[in-house]
Amino acid sequence: MKKYILALDQGTSSSRAILFNKTGDIVSIAAKPFRQIYPQPGWVEQNPIEIWQSQLEVAQRAIKESGAKVSEIASIGITNQRETTVLWDRETGRPIHNAIVWQCRRTASECERLKEQGWERIIQEKTGLMLDAYFSGTKVQWILSHVPQARQMADSGRLLFGTVDSWLIFNLTNRRLHITDPSNASRTLLFNIYSLDWDREILTLLDIPPSLLPTVRDSSEVYGETDARLFGIPIPVASCIGDQQAALFGQACFSPGLGKNTYGTGCFLLMNVGKEPVFSRNKLLTTVAWRMSQKAEYALEGSVFVAGAVVQWLRDELGLIANSSDSEHLAEQAGDTRGVCFLPAFVGMGAPHWNMFARGMICGLTRDTSKAQIVRAALESIAFQTQDLLNCFEQDSGVRFRELRVDGGASTNDFLCQFQADISNLPVVRPRVTETTALGAAYLAGLAINFWRSRDQIQKHWVLDKEFVPLMHDKDRQMHLRHWRALIEAATMFAAKIRG
Repeated sequence: MKKYILALDQGTSSSRAILFNKTGDIVSIAAKPFRQIYPQPGWVEQNPIEIWQSQLEVAQRAIKESGAKVSEIASIGITNQRETTVLWDRETGRPIHNAIVWQCRRTASECERLKEQGWERIIQEKTGLMLDAYFSGTKVQWILSHVPQARQMADSGRLLFGTVDSWLIFNLTNRRLHITDPSNASRTLLFNIYSLDWDREILTLLDIPPSLLPTVRDSSEVYGETDARLFGIPIPVASCIGDQQAALFGQACFSPGLGKNTYGTGCFLLMNVGKEPVFSRNKLLTTVAWRMSQKAEYALEGSVFVAGAVVQWLRDELGLIANSSDSEHLAEQAGDTRGVCFLPAFVGMGAPHWNMFARGMICGLTRDTSKAQIVRAALESIAFQTQDLLNCFEQDSGVRFRELRVDGGASTNDFLCQFQADISNLPVVRPRVTETTALGAAYLAGLAINFWRSRDQIQKHWVLDKEFVPLMHDKDRQMHLRHWRALIEAATMFAAKIRG
């Protein structure tokens, strides 16, 4: 009897694997961090082999530690960091370059050149995306232009491109499948969200041969089976979805107007907008949420590039905390920031500012500024960036969120959740299972094989853990927001100055 779904959650800073049971509860979980590579300021890379090996290791460990039999696993669902770009040799299966991570800014000047040529509006109308170094298209172009032999391999049909989902499935199936789904494809800058296919005009513009591209399949269907040598017996691979869309599904945001915010390495606010794309007047992104039975549903998205990553920076680069969980205690201990404001624009600013050249800033320091106040300001910056997005969603939709559903690693931080409620003047609602990215992939893999029969059945699994209600006085809220806006203005001016 099939009892479990295995979700592979390949994130920006770690690979995770979670075994879920019929009620959507976690049976076992395994995680492993892997290296981040910074060749130059603003450049971010990862080793694709490390990505694959770490993901395989945690999948095998999650099964082993659960005590479950492999034969009891009904299917595997895959969710992944989006936009991160891998190119590999079709014949050998070896990458020709490190993965260029979604955070990488190396193609910012190319994006500016395309804007100057008048392509920004055309690309946004076709893809729903801003013309930004965040997305995969110009990363593919960069590899083809800068890696020896890449262009020749591409022109001869020997080279394959994929986001991390494609790379994992290629390896899981022993090179039999080169596929993706529309949620991931819609993050490449190469995919037309109306025709739901690769856009020939954009491919020609960026000089990317169509032979590189994966076949686009539904987000929930049986694609094939894993190679028997990996887990002892083959397991069906039955879902593939970008991490933020997976969290939207895992939070049971199945109807237009429902949304969630995921606090991971970055911070991503998504709202389900239904079966037709909705375009933003406030620089939000329009993206495919998922496609099932050949029917697509769409979402509006606001993307913050640095959220939980700022806590890792405090820990790993500054040594201000020993563990990420220490940030909550220090922030509470500080009482307030004593005027310290922190903008963690380590790789530029995402929505709604879209400044590829901005960098991080800390303002308001005095001689008696403590590490606790810097840590508190860093956590507050996550909430401020989210509030900027909430304003855009409200202006675009004309509807205010009734509540903010949250998930992701940093959502377990009670200080952050309470400050988010205070600064947004909204109830913040945290579910019992905060691993909703993996859960969404599991649900989609389960639906593909009738492990779960409907969305209604899944919706009943959502259980409240804790609700945070706003406590801050409006006068204090407005003061905080004025300081934040001033910091954004300062960072924008500084970015313009250093560009000349």
